[in-house]
Amino acid sequence: MATAQRTWIGTDVPRLEDPKLLAGRATYVDDVKLPGMLHAAVLRSPHAHARVARIDVSRARSLPGVFAVITGEDARDLSNPLPAFCAEPVVEYALAVDKARYVGEAVAAVAAVDRYTAEDAVALIEVDYEPLPAITDPFEAMKPGAPKVHENLPSNLVFEKTLSFGDVAGDFATADRVIRRRLRYHRASAQPLETAGAVCRYDPFSQRMDVWSNTNMINYVGWLLANTLKVPASKLNIIPLYVGGSFGSKHVLGKVIAIAGMLAKLTGRPVKFMEDRVDNLVACENLACDRYYDSELAITRDGIFKSLRVRVVDDYGAYFQFGHGTHGNALAQATGAYRIRSLEYTVRCALTNKCQQGVFRGAGSDAGNFNLERLVDAAARELGIDPVEIRRRNFIPPDAFPFKTPQGNVYDSGNYPAVLGRALTMAGWEELRRMQAEARRRGSYIGIGLATAHQRSVYGPTEFWFWYDTPGLTSVPESVGLALGPTGEFIVTMFSPFWGNSPETVVAQTVAEEFGIDPSQVTVAYESSQHGLPSAGPGGSRMTVMLTGAVAGAARKLKRKMAQIVAHHLEAAPEDIAFAGGRAMIRGAPDKALSYAEIGFKAYWFKLDLPPEMESGLEARHTYDHPYLTMPSPDRKDLGAFYPMMAHGAHIPVVEVNPHTGQVRLLRYVAVHDVGTIVNPKSLRGQIAGGITQGIGMALYEECAYDAHGQPLSASFMDYLLPTAMEVPKFEIGHVETPSPFTEYGVKGGGEGGRMIAPAAVASAVEDALAPLGVRVDEVPMTPERIVSWVEAARRR
Repeated sequence: MATAQRTWIGTDVPRLEDPKLLAGRATYVDDVKLPGMLHAAVLRSPHAHARVARIDVSRARSLPGVFAVITGEDARDLSNPLPAFCAEPVVEYALAVDKARYVGEAVAAVAAVDRYTAEDAVALIEVDYEPLPAITDPFEAMKPGAPKVHENLPSNLVFEKTLSFGDVAGDFATADRVIRRRLRYHRASAQPLETAGAVCRYDPFSQRMDVWSNTNMINYVGWLLANTLKVPASKLNIIPLYVGGSFGSKHVLGKVIAIAGMLAKLTGRPVKFMEDRVDNLVACENLACDRYYDSELAITRDGIFKSLRVRVVDDYGAYFQFGHGTHGNALAQATGAYRIRSLEYTVRCALTNKCQQGVFRGAGSDAGNFNLERLVDAAARELGIDPVEIRRRNFIPPDAFPFKTPQGNVYDSGNYPAVLGRALTMAGWEELRRMQAEARRRGSYIGIGLATAHQRSVYGPTEFWFWYDTPGLTSVPESVGLALGPTGEFIVTMFSPFWGNSPETVVAQTVAEEFGIDPSQVTVAYESSQHGLPSAGPGGSRMTVMLTGAVAGAARKLKRKMAQIVAHHLEAAPEDIAFAGGRAMIRGAPDKALSYAEIGFKAYWFKLDLPPEMESGLEARHTYDHPYLTMPSPDRKDLGAFYPMMAHGAHIPVVEVNPHTGQVRLLRYVAVHDVGTIVNPKSLRGQIAGGITQGIGMALYEECAYDAHGQPLSASFMDYLLPTAMEVPKFEIGHVETPSPFTEYGVKGGGEGGRMIAPAAVASAVEDALAPLGVRVDEVPMTPERIVSWVEAARRR
């Protein structure tokens, strides 16, 4: 769906990344091999909560091929605590000091000549544990007298706060009806094909630490990791690599980098530490949120939404890496696509003896969407209003944008009725209902789901701290370098890693659009953190917006210098120079032009042909910061604009449910998204399809489960189930475009929407299928066991 005035933005372009990825020629962290490199393995706690009374590493150290063994005490000497984006004093080292707080927490690490030897040495480490009572239920954890996860804190209730916006009490008092639901959203894991890893090399003479890692944030958090590793920030150099899947789960990766870095400093050799699958499943530092919702929606008898109360208990696990940021994320769109006048949002964060939360695709907004859309379906059901109609009655109208929500965030643009209408048309909504009725007469339980939800993009850093009183970060920049070489070729340098999306294609398309060339003529390179410009890297569906903005800014700078050169040579005014078709020309006189090769040649090698005082060369660098960010008010009654680029989608899945076995079969899946101006339709379809697949996993299969003693019940792919091609239908994807007024070209992010909407949509479909039995879906994943139990409970009522 290309915009008429543009050539490359909006066009299907083959991904520049694909040839090397498909041929296996990209370099991933496990491909890094350095002379003399050692390999690390980790001993992990079998207890959910236990004091480490004694560790004997003598047998491990004496094993031939072993170079170093470190424990938590060593970690406290060799490193500082891991980075944590919170104000609470929850200290975490890469290895447990004094006590282990979850099953899988690392208690010792070995560096050896190869991974086999390192693993053998790990098996020789003797640890005496003093088991302590484990606490796994957040409600029990918050009670007075519960075993403390961290003794330095007064309780396991590490944070509690209510933010209120508008006249919540008044709106509830005047409501005709209040819809109430208790909802459960279990924690899940991103499960990228490539686990987290790092190779660290330390030079004690220069104090320089080189790090090859698949972390997303090479520039944004490099200085924090330098502090953890006790090296000067200017001497920590993180080299970007191709990332074999992240989905946002590789933001910091402090644990793997700290373990490899400590061992490198101790041995004087490069050290590689790659998580194996079990490491990643039990000790990943970025598990998704784990929430209990107790929510209320105040409505009129006509089904008009007035106010929303959300009370969340969040099980954070043993540590607190990202603070309350994921609730800031959820607050960006807590009232969704609906015109709701007031909002009250209460967060209680509990610590338990489980692996900690972090962030990944959705970052807590997916749970918020599930909560809101479940309430909307419940309201439709209780008032006897069609689920399509109740949404239409409450949508923010297209002429209301930019729209300020009760909490202060700004939605940039949107046309929600158009998105829903297109989805209904593609699905053949009326025909689906007729098919469903016929199926029910045959005894089949067919369900038609519907969810219309938001996908915010380009996070603002205020969301990390507006829960607290003290202001924090206000920058989330992204930078590029853009050069025209002496033979007329364009080179773009990025300062963030390849994370699985299409950054090279995006920047090539943008350069092509700006200069009227083919994207294949653009070369893309990556630069390490020591040579980098400000960059926050991928996350929050920001990179397409940020890279197009950064490239457009750099292109303007480069064009100014090119125009001066051309104008000087052709005796014209710089403002009369236009760029198209591989040439710079005088407007209205296209025969008076210089090719880009001619311009580059002069700029680099013919100083006397340049305007006076002009430097040789043609390069521009540009840092693009958040397009529209405002500060929260001191009293937090207005959170400001912090996540304003608001994409939107409507999903209609069709399922068949077997009430006797709990099996859910997806028959169709229609998804319509509005991500503003589309840069590459083919790439976007891939993003949406991947996101929906993850959302189906969240809806039906994926759960990081623990028993009552804190033992993981999903430590392998035998138990942690992922959707495969056998479970996922062919997606029918459509688009509506409402360009953002805040970004270059009107682009919004599209990386997370599939996952953020699918859990609510599939839950709606399963509930619709089992409606004749009176089943209500308030929990995901909807495993066969849960579905059968809901059916049985409904039959007993």
